Amino acid sequence: MLWIVMGYLSGSWLAAVSVCRWAGVADPRFCGSCNPGFSNVLRLYGPRLAAATLALDALKAVPVVLAAKWLALPIMWQGLVGLAVLLGHSFPLWYGFRGGKAVASAFGVLLVLVPSVALLSALAWALMAWRLGTAALASVASALLAPLLCAWLAPAYTGVVGGFSLLVLARHMLNIRRWRQGEEPPLRK
Repeated sequence: MLWIVMGYLSGSWLAAVSVCRWAGVADPRFCGSCNPGFSNVLRLYGPRLAAATLALDALKAVPVVLAAKWLALPIMWQGLVGLAVLLGHSFPLWYGFRGGKAVASAFGVLLVLVPSVALLSALAWALMAWRLGTAALASVASALLAPLLCAWLAPAYTGVVGGFSLLVLARHMLNIRRWRQGEEPPLRK
């Protein structure tokens, strides 16, 4: 249980808020799409701050999930620790439970638990984002692909990764609705 609490607390730190504060720019929770994540920071402030946001949101998951894996906790418990990180990012204690979509944090969790799935999902995300010009659809596509890749490459983790994917998909429902109405902002201006 301690590892789940630690996962939630580490996930509750939103890199975008800190990166923007360090750079002396406005809090992304109150600008653009008001989402404290990579794509909003990219649209607002460019690739340098977006890359820092992406890296830190992914890295914040690594210590606690890696500890759960090194301790040889059962896969279900490793997954619960990872899910706690994603829930922390989505509903952060430190920021009034208003967080991000958990895509970068999911990448960090997957990188520890199933690296091959993480890298292939990231590649799929990048290709879709480049082709479609929207982070939301790329995130949805990679979230749908991740459990399928897991079933092929690391079957023992398929249920865990499927749970992560469901959270990411649920966090993108508004984006999907906006995309269908032609109102989803592009990744690049």
